[in-house]
Amino acid sequence: MQRRLAAIVHADLAGFTRMMEGAETRTFRHLKSAQIEVWRPAIDVGRGRLVGTAGDAMLAEFGSAVSAVGAAIDIQERMARFNEALNEDQRMLFRIGVHLGEVIIDDEDQNIFGDGVNLAARIQAIAEPGGIAVSRAVRDLVELRVEYAFHDGGEHQLKNVSRSVQVFHVRPARQAPGTTTRMVPQITLRFEGPDSAGRKHLFEVALDKLVGQPQGLFIGRGADQCELVVPHPTVSRRHAKLSLAGEALQVEDLGSTNGTAVNGVVLKAGAPMALQAGSKLRLGDVELLIQHI
Repeated sequence: MQRRLAAIVHADLAGFTRMMEGAETRTFRHLKSAQIEVWRPAIDVGRGRLVGTAGDAMLAEFGSAVSAVGAAIDIQERMARFNEALNEDQRMLFRIGVHLGEVIIDDEDQNIFGDGVNLAARIQAIAEPGGIAVSRAVRDLVELRVEYAFHDGGEHQLKNVSRSVQVFHVRPARQAPGTTTRMVPQITLRFEGPDSAGRKHLFEVALDKLVGQPQGLFIGRGADQCELVVPHPTVSRRHAKLSLAGEALQVEDLGSTNGTAVNGVVLKAGAPMALQAGSKLRLGDVELLIQHI
């Protein structure tokens, strides 16, 4: 049994179950095309190795964290161009997680296992659709291209991981040096409403607090992954995200299994929609009315 240090890239397609239910053959064809036209060339350029694919998931390893993050960025840039040829509801948004850790190599098929692989998979689940999340170990070793920047995603208690893990998101560096901080009114909104069984759910959001949360606030049933918890089986572990666009609140579906809707309009994964007092936000079978308090 061999062990080695590797930079692991783990990816998963957001909203895969829903896409397969809607058009199984087409989704499978697009997924295979993405593997051949996007993933393999990007991994080869980064001198990595595609370890394997399973359904909508892909696993690759690299000799360095710099190569792994560079390949992850290359993949997302290539996927953006790939998606331009698809209708909006067919576009494939991958979450990518990158971690540096020790792996165990299976001599028979060269598959890799171990905590390093498991952590990359957990970090991937925290990434945004079409985005990249990395561990602190990766962030400390990598200097990004000038057009990208690391954004602190905070400490996370990941499933079956005893210690907390600090995660960073790789995002375009849009904010110019010296840009002033946005001033947002001190408004608090209450999200309250029943699920299909009549059980009430409630959380509150202070808009001014979102200014200090560049990654937004995540909504879902997973208390270990979300700041705003809605404990209902039809709500995904990381279901949606609240963020600010200027001074306006917006919600974005994160590829949830049962979908997100605003006033009856179903959101496409990765496409934010504005929210305001009086709106109705549906997460799975839970409908929340938004009110000023």
